[in-house]
Amino acid sequence: MSTTRTTLRQANVALRAMLVFTIVLGLGYTLLITGIGQLVLPWQANGSPVAGSGGRTVGSALIGQTFTDVDGAPLPEYFQPRPSAAGEGYDGGASSGSNYGPENSDLITAIDERQAAIAAFENVDVSEIPAEAVTASASGLDPHISPAYALLQVDRVAEARSLDDATVRDLVESRIQARDLGFLGEPRVNVLELNLALDALQG
Repeated sequence: MSTTRTTLRQANVALRAMLVFTIVLGLGYTLLITGIGQLVLPWQANGSPVAGSGGRTVGSALIGQTFTDVDGAPLPEYFQPRPSAAGEGYDGGASSGSNYGPENSDLITAIDERQAAIAAFENVDVSEIPAEAVTASASGLDPHISPAYALLQVDRVAEARSLDDATVRDLVESRIQARDLGFLGEPRVNVLELNLALDALQG
């Protein structure tokens, strides 16, 4: 009988402890951290949304997206991102790289095809195309390209929009983000933010 009471008492204590910790850690902690995030860093806590004309959210500063027509062809009036191996491209629910090694025949073929397509689209020599223009990032969601790739696209974008090359080049250079803390990462350009600035430039 004593053993039964002890077992029931221990089960009761365990159940109450589970309920308390569920409320404190499962609900209280979550609400506390969410509240702090909304108060201190609301933009980041809400997914770093980027607003277009009229204040409508058109994407995230952290996730790339394509700028193509209904058939999937790149739009000449917009700067183009790097390739993505996430789902059908920049799919936040399927973030991944291809995991192909540098000697993988499929990767080599894909790079060759991308180089040929970019060379024709930008009217440049293959040797001028930066590496990230033909390779996907590890996440498949990288929203940035290098300044070199952005500047490579200036002539094509300027022609498509009937703008002066220097005007578009100045816009690109004004959107170059420096290394974090001066030494982390590489200089980069956010493609979505650059294209929105390009649209704003033409009113």
